[in-house]
Amino acid sequence: MIQFYNVTKLYPNGVKAINDISLRIKQGDFAFLVGPSGAGKSTIAKLVFREEKPTAGQIFFNGRNALRFRGREVVAMRRRIGMIFQDFRLLPRKTAFENVAFALEVTGVSGWEIRKRVPEVLKQVGLEKKVDCFPEQLSGGEQQRVCVARAIVKNPVLILADEPTGNLDPETSRELMELFVQINQSGTTIVIATHAWDIVNEMKKRVIALENGRIVRDEEQGSYGYGVS
Repeated sequence: MIQFYNVTKLYPNGVKAINDISLRIKQGDFAFLVGPSGAGKSTIAKLVFREEKPTAGQIFFNGRNALRFRGREVVAMRRRIGMIFQDFRLLPRKTAFENVAFALEVTGVSGWEIRKRVPEVLKQVGLEKKVDCFPEQLSGGEQQRVCVARAIVKNPVLILADEPTGNLDPETSRELMELFVQINQSGTTIVIATHAWDIVNEMKKRVIALENGRIVRDEEQGSYGYGVS
């Protein structure tokens, strides 16, 4: 699904965020990106989503060179990717229903389809009783579940999550990870950038470890492995 070939990203300030990375993530994978702050985790997510372009190297998405995508092709690719952020990025004046619906509205989905699909995904994430609540009326865990619903309502082939448990308590974090596992079991590829060493160690999924912009470890059923006793 995703292939990086000798990818380097050098920012204008001279920081080399990733350095000559080659990586393959297959359809149906569940992978954690781990490493110290500044190791390159978020940059990889931005490159996959085409928020950034590499300084050197090639990136393929579903067998096609993503760097050659233009205009509508970039939009079409992004529709197939669900992004989940640590800071939620919910629209404060929209309800849970409206926040999720907005992800479909911007892609031109009909009102009938929106009214059908949004309640289904809110029920899937356990928020069927919170559809009319605004973000300020929801707990941090509930807000993150709205973000998950917003990501999966598009039926993405890939979910990218950047520190999704960073603002959550341990119990809520584990509930969120259980939800990701359920989504993955339906065939959706999951890639999560995280510092949550305890969750990584418990789940025993694929672990891609980065240091100074390079991949130093790529293990199936791996562990976090950074200064954890």
